[in-house]
Amino acid sequence: MANIMIVGVGGQGTLLASRIIGNAVASMGCDVKVSEVHGMSQRGGSVVTYVRYSEKVASPIIEPGQADYILAFEELEALRWSSYLKKDGLMIVNANNIDPMPVITGQAKYPENIPGILKDAGVPSMFFDALAMAKEAGTEKAVNVVLVGALAAGMDIDKEIWENAIRATVKPAFIDVNLKAFQMGYEIKKA
Repeated sequence: MANIMIVGVGGQGTLLASRIIGNAVASMGCDVKVSEVHGMSQRGGSVVTYVRYSEKVASPIIEPGQADYILAFEELEALRWSSYLKKDGLMIVNANNIDPMPVITGQAKYPENIPGILKDAGVPSMFFDALAMAKEAGTEKAVNVVLVGALAAGMDIDKEIWENAIRATVKPAFIDVNLKAFQMGYEIKKA
């Protein structure tokens, strides 16, 4: 059983990441519930997707302090949703910043040193530049799959199951680049 949150901003591929995770665990015979919650998700608003799986899942919603894993597509979203992580959970964070509208308009300032803030708060987290890895894999749009790779490396699910889920979920023209992005994320978590 696991509770996984995927947090980011609109247009980053959080829903595709949730579908890959859902397909992977469903292929093992688990009951999977996926729910997407978002504000202004069209390119820039906060997006949260919940993925829960077990023998039987009653609700897709994850309460504060109940997430085993949080995949954060950028640092502010990691900070915003950190209270949802279990004490022994893990937050996997793309070490990039995307300014929200209040920062763009000058009404707010992007917080400095989010990794330090989370460390001081005792939030177990790993930060790495998933965007650079996605670009190296062939497209910056594969940040989501790099993060899924890092998640997969820490879970007790065979790597081949994840790779098959990617093949079953992404469009055929993008399978190779996504498998490469997955492998890069998988290797960084194993390092």
